[in-house]
Amino acid sequence: MHIPKDLVAASATPLVLGILSQQDSYGYAIIKQISELSGGQLEWTDGLLYPLLHRLERVGHIESFWQTPEGGRRRKYYRITDQGRTELAEHHRQWTAVVDALKGIWNMTPARLVEG
Repeated sequence: MHIPKDLVAASATPLVLGILSQQDSYGYAIIKQISELSGGQLEWTDGLLYPLLHRLERVGHIESFWQTPEGGRRRKYYRITDQGRTELAEHHRQWTAVVDALKGIWNMTPARLVEG
């Protein structure tokens, strides 16, 4: 299934903030987790993720720090800020409203149109 760029872009911020609300992480791990959470439907690239991370950091939703895990290489990690948690809560309210509206439409639409 192909997911259009505008839907990927619209969901990018809440996905990253949601992941970082669970634990600090680094770029490759975020990309891998998004792929796993979507069952492989969302395949992000560095070109999508890093500009988003830089923007989220610039507006204060996340912060970065360098860390070297034991036996590993030095990586730039990201963590959500209090402001980012507030933003995530707002995205949650917005997406819940969108999903509820879509469910309402799909429940009214004949199955042949939705599945077709």
